[in-house]
Amino acid sequence: MRIGVIGAGAVGGAIAALLARAGNEVQVTARGDHLKAIKADGLHLAGGWGDFTVAVEADEELTRAPELAIIATKAQDSRAAILAGARLLNGVPILVMQNGLEGVASTAPLLPRSDVLGGLAMYASSLVSPGHIAITTPGRTYVGGGGDLPARYVVSVLNEVMPTELTHNFVGAQWTKLVVNQVNALPAITGLSVQQVVADDGLRRILVRSMKENVRIGIAQGIHFAPLQGLTDWRLRLFARTPPALAESLPKLMARRMGSTPNPGSTLQSIRRGALTEIDYLNGAVVAAAEKLGRTAPVNAALVALVHEVEDSGTFLSPADVASRVG
Repeated sequence: MRIGVIGAGAVGGAIAALLARAGNEVQVTARGDHLKAIKADGLHLAGGWGDFTVAVEADEELTRAPELAIIATKAQDSRAAILAGARLLNGVPILVMQNGLEGVASTAPLLPRSDVLGGLAMYASSLVSPGHIAITTPGRTYVGGGGDLPARYVVSVLNEVMPTELTHNFVGAQWTKLVVNQVNALPAITGLSVQQVVADDGLRRILVRSMKENVRIGIAQGIHFAPLQGLTDWRLRLFARTPPALAESLPKLMARRMGSTPNPGSTLQSIRRGALTEIDYLNGAVVAAAEKLGRTAPVNAALVALVHEVEDSGTFLSPADVASRVG
């Protein structure tokens, strides 16, 4: 099967490697040293789903029409990437593997003849060096947000190489993933791993506050949270009402599930590469949703501002600095 993966980073590269290992004809897009490494030595995947190298066709843009396209760029880069390949993509089933809430909605108008679906990666993956990707915590991929038949088709393709599940409440799943993605901001601000952030008392309290804010805004918007990784609607609603000291058990559990291998989170990975982060589509999505309701999300807004500050300055903040700045 011919499959195009636009954005062969931590998530897209992992999917591309697994699909290529299964015998699919995979073309990926990448840039800079990452592209050079893939062209020269192949795409290497290590960690939870094996340790292997595959040869894939790699270019800055797709050069031929695939039978299935997976868009795994950062949210802020997807529009330009889609428009660059629109001639080859329009009419092709599209799976948008992105964080945030807007992936499917923003892609569908650009490719009006395509079945556009959303995907959520619930595994931890890191681009450790050009051409090399590591799965630090295996997990499921969830697909939904479009027609039932196209969604089942995509699930069947991915399920051959990685655990994949269909969700009929994709918007609810996006909001649950948004709660999980709250672990990204503080590592990006401090330079610490997710596990180190959760182990720090002050940072953990801030993380709990941002997660609670996220859940409360979702509830106010009428969201029914879809079950992901043991997080269910009733558990998240209970979490939003739980006293802070007890609520800290949730990020502690998430950190334990990640294991002992340090998980930097995708936002810190972007900071380390000198690339712009997608924080406006993570914590920023909570802030935007709150504003539409005439509310505020002050903790998430503060974290967005601090991530942008680190982007601009290149200097991480200490946990004490973060605590004083967030309040």
